[in-house]
Amino acid sequence: MIEKLQDSRAVLLGAVAIFAIGLTTSGYALGDGLRRSKMAEHRSVTVRGVSERDVTANLATWSVNFSHEGTELDPVQQSVDQQANVIRSFFQRAGFRPEDIADSDVSLNREQPRDRDGKPVGPQKLTVRRSIQLRTTDVLRARAAYARQAELLRDGVELSGTNVTYTFTGLNALKPQMIAEATRNARQSAEQFARDSGVAVGRLKNASQGYFSVGPRDGEDCEDCGSAGGTTPFQKVRVVTTIDYDLG
Repeated sequence: MIEKLQDSRAVLLGAVAIFAIGLTTSGYALGDGLRRSKMAEHRSVTVRGVSERDVTANLATWSVNFSHEGTELDPVQQSVDQQANVIRSFFQRAGFRPEDIADSDVSLNREQPRDRDGKPVGPQKLTVRRSIQLRTTDVLRARAAYARQAELLRDGVELSGTNVTYTFTGLNALKPQMIAEATRNARQSAEQFARDSGVAVGRLKNASQGYFSVGPRDGEDCEDCGSAGGTTPFQKVRVVTTIDYDLG
């Protein structure tokens, strides 16, 4: 009887020991699996892909601001009208069509001179300001004419400001191809990093297209440039994509 009890006790202890070993082993496997999963979450790489295109602007907008001042409105207005005719003639001699030229702004300012006590002194001073704008797709012709704008001064135009802006309007047509190229370049960078690290590129985790910028073709790269145009017709379109890949 005693021997049977001892045998039963030994069998029970053996079963408990086997169960404990199995529980320990499964716990280790589970913990190791969680650890590996956690490590896998952090095994990733962030890469950037760039795509650039050299383009020539296809729209030029040139604004010429001028003015005249005096004490009587009629003579002042006549002077401004004469200057406007000179500007229009200048544009037409340069080869632009009349429909490319338009008045864009006009204003009248009255200023009354006063003495130290604030009392009016003499007649009012009148200033008429006017602006004429050239808008053309012949950007190289506009660039050549802009280089000769000193002729306006010699012809009596009282310039108060003149500036030309060159804009590339074909950005939407370039976007699909450039995005695809930037994405391929990012993938190549990730694969190169993976090869150097002895791992493989896994799934794509996150992607950010970035934004397109249009800046001068010559000079430093400008990621903060906008796309509203610039002071040169020779421009560069640029896009940068940022992508996160898992590493296996």
